[in-house]
Amino acid sequence: MLRGLVLYAALLAASGSAFAASAVNLDAETRTLIVTEGGSKSELAVAAGETVDFCAGGCFVTMPNGDLEALTGSETIEISGGVGHIK
Repeated sequence: MLRGLVLYAALLAASGSAFAASAVNLDAETRTLIVTEGGSKSELAVAAGETVDFCAGGCFVTMPNGDLEALTGSETIEISGGVGHIK
């Protein structure tokens, strides 16, 4: 029984990031996304070359250039030249 619970917990943890949006910063400087999720707004700083996971259950994102996008939680945002592109 305990072994089954441990296996279930490991699978759940491994699949958690599979349902989150991600952002990859291809620029040489840190870029900031404004993320609104569940009525709460926060800034997400993405360092040069960094990839971060966020927005597991859907959210709105303001890109570094001011564009606003709605995400479901499965997208990848590539930031290049200060502009975010959804892939």
